Amino acid sequence: MLAIGNLITSIAPNYPLILGTRLIMGFASGVFWAIGVTMAMRIVPEEHANRAAAVVMSGISIATVVGIPLGTLLESAGDWRTTFLIWSALSAVVLIAVAVTVPSLPSANAVSVREVFTLPLKNVQLRVVLIMVVSFVLGHFGAYTFVRPYLEESTSATVGFITVVLIVFGIGGAVGNFIGGHTVNKSLRGSFIVGGLIMVASLVLLLTIGANKVGVIIAMTLWGLAFGVVQLSQINMTLSAAPQQFEAAMSLNTMAYNTCIALGALIGGLFADHVGVSSVVWFGIVLVALAVILRSVTGRGTAPAR
Repeated sequence: MLAIGNLITSIAPNYPLILGTRLIMGFASGVFWAIGVTMAMRIVPEEHANRAAAVVMSGISIATVVGIPLGTLLESAGDWRTTFLIWSALSAVVLIAVAVTVPSLPSANAVSVREVFTLPLKNVQLRVVLIMVVSFVLGHFGAYTFVRPYLEESTSATVGFITVVLIVFGIGGAVGNFIGGHTVNKSLRGSFIVGGLIMVASLVLLLTIGANKVGVIIAMTLWGLAFGVVQLSQINMTLSAAPQQFEAAMSLNTMAYNTCIALGALIGGLFADHVGVSSVVWFGIVLVALAVILRSVTGRGTAPAR
């Protein structure tokens, strides 16, 4: 779907077709994230499962570092249609690589669609985790979506500097994923709480010392590191909450995550329009802090419902 979708985008004659194609590709992306992490965790020995998840999650961070600048470079060297044509070819290469190298992994705990949506009703721990995910994702993406206008307003940042900042964030996220791959084995709850606190601190720093470029780099580096740790922690929290229905639980996690990316951007946009772009950063601080507080006051290991 990604290969065909990028191909259609590259030759689409009008915007509605592009929009519809991207919507379908978003569906494909959601399907991947519902099963991709569990695939990685099942391929390796159990003691390496968290590190395998970290490798997969670091793909987002690495793609942020490489994909956006590379896409911009290709577009400037040619045109946007050629860029999407190249992405289509790369998607086809990935398809072949997956078909050749990834073993068959039939689900060992498949459940019906009805059961998927009743899981949070039966499983208190999973319900709490999903609430934390909603709060964290709303806060993070509500703020992150408006990094560029915030930096343009606070530091008169150029496009070049903003690109560097986003690369720094992406590198920090990849490093945070691998740090989380080690820390979640020692303390899953602690990893989420500490990562969330660092994220809150980084957003506060962005407000207080973000008027100069050095301050921005420091804040965005910490933000990226914290995001990587929290991102991996929330996936392992989902596994801990529903070990026997992990794939179903991850589908709910992915649905909540992607929905809140859109809602976070929407709510952040309303704040930016009516209160000012700095208010979006405060929005992020409050929502991430709420997720940390919820994790702090909930039990260390409430057993999932049977």
